[in-house]
Order: sequence, then structure tokens, then C-alpha cells
Amino acid sequence: MLIEGARALVCGGASGLGAATARRLHAAEALVTIADLDREHGVELVEELGGRAAFMRCDVTDPAAVDEAVIAARGDGALRIAVNCAGIGWAEKTAGKRGPHSVEPFHKVVAVNLLGSFHLLRAAGAAMLNNEPDDGGECGVIVLTASIAAYDGQIGQLAYSASKGGVVGMTLPAARDLAGNRIRVCTIAPGLFDTPLLAGLPEEARAALGAQVPHPARLGAPGEYAALAAHVVENPMLNGEVIRLDGALRMPPR
Repeated sequence: MLIEGARALVCGGASGLGAATARRLHAAEALVTIADLDREHGVELVEELGGRAAFMRCDVTDPAAVDEAVIAARGDGALRIAVNCAGIGWAEKTAGKRGPHSVEPFHKVVAVNLLGSFHLLRAAGAAMLNNEPDDGGECGVIVLTASIAAYDGQIGQLAYSASKGGVVGMTLPAARDLAGNRIRVCTIAPGLFDTPLLAGLPEEARAALGAQVPHPARLGAPGEYAALAAHVVENPMLNGEVIRLDGALRMPPR
């Protein structure tokens, strides 16, 4: 898929992995719509990018809001690229001294991480169905975000791992569903990345986390995620795949 001139939607695009992806796509001359709950940082990013960028407030847990974001990103043209980076975390054991795992946080994490991904997948896929193929014969690309926690869930990651495991599980059937319409679906599963989820930790703790990575022994940079997302868009043979982006890290139990 040619990025230049394509209309792209990045959910969760106001910060972290999403903001880096929006910057990367914009630098390749896509028309980028940033959808996020964080209006302040979303508008700041649009101002930074200048032309060919727009912001729309969007709660990915609301399917109607995601539908509206897709419509806005499509405009009077064709939506060809959709990336979902919206996500939250939660730490709590299945059961412990405080009792069983809280129900509401589990539901919330699944609603944002898994249902939010589904909402974008269904809406973007539908919007791309009738696109005219580009010069490479493609009509659209959808990139979702999971986590290595889908495979290596640590103690206290029940909700997060379940939500990201669901994203992994959707990837291949979604790619098969949409293949006949020349739409590709891939998922990136990042390891330990320098994002707002880790921003509240002391620098010593962040360095210790990064040191767990075999090579390079540091936290991943959002731009490295963005580079892979752009490559997925541009490489027509990447389809139905979940790609670990983790420096060979396999998470220990704790």
C-alpha cells in the first residue's frame, strides 16, 4: 500500500505509539486523522504536523464514535490505512489477600483494548470494502496493537493479557474475512516500550526494565513501533500476522 496521498486513521494517536505512528505516516505524506480521548495533546500534535492532519475526539469503547472517526478520516475520498494504538493497563491478581479480582477494571481493560480494536476493525474494514485498488492492487491495510503479554503474561496481568490475547486471536480470521476485498490485517505485539504506560515509573525502574531486554538492552522507542507499522502498510505480503517487537524478550513471571 502506497502511503503517500493515502487517507489514514490512527486511534490512540495523541501520544505514545499512536503519536509516533501519526508522525511517521504524515512524514510519508499521508492525510492523517488522529482519534483520541485526549483532545489537548491531539490538537497539539495536529498543530505540530501542520497540513494534512486533523484531530477528532473518540472513545474507542463506543462503536458509534469509532464509526464517526472512520467517516471523518475517509472524508470525500477513500480510507486506506487504519491503525489502533488505544490501550490501557491494570495490575491485579486473579485472587489474593484482598479477595477476587475486581470485576469493573477487568471489563474496562477488555472494553478499551479488545472491544476498541474490534470497533476499529469492523468500521475500517467496512469503509475499505468498496475502495478502488491502488497501483499495487490493494484496497486497505489495518494494523492492530497487542502486546507480548498476550503470550508472556506476568503476575497481575490477567486483564491486560486477556485483552491483548483477544486481539491476537482476531488477527488471522479478520485477515481471512477481508482478503477477498484486498484488505490486509496485521497486529504488532510490542514488548517494553517507552510510552505513557511506563512514564510514571522512576528512571531507575525504567532502566531496570530496559535491561531485561536481550538486545537492545533498553526500552523500545515509539518511533521503532511506527517504523514497523509503516512497513506493514507498505509490504503487501504481510497479512494475518502478529509480529513481536520485543528485542527477543520473554517476560518472566514477575
